[in-house]
Amino acid sequence: MPAPRFLQLSDVAEVLNISANQVYALVRRGDIPAVKIGGRGQWRVEATELEKYIERLYTETRQFIDTHPFGEEADQTEDAQH
Repeated sequence: MPAPRFLQLSDVAEVLNISANQVYALVRRGDIPAVKIGGRGQWRVEATELEKYIERLYTETRQFIDTHPFGEEADQTEDAQH
């Protein structure tokens, strides 16, 4: 059976290991694209959009690491204290 195209916010929360409230906030801010379906407005995230979001996080993390090297930063702090 193929994976579902659309995920509930609780499914997204499970994948990201965060709360459903945190996922809702990410959706409402537009960080994770989602659609609102039906009269009760059930939010759904397309699986491919979740994967794109995760890839963006990896890219942003790599950029952060490149601009904030852990070893050099720790060495500079230690040198400044001596």
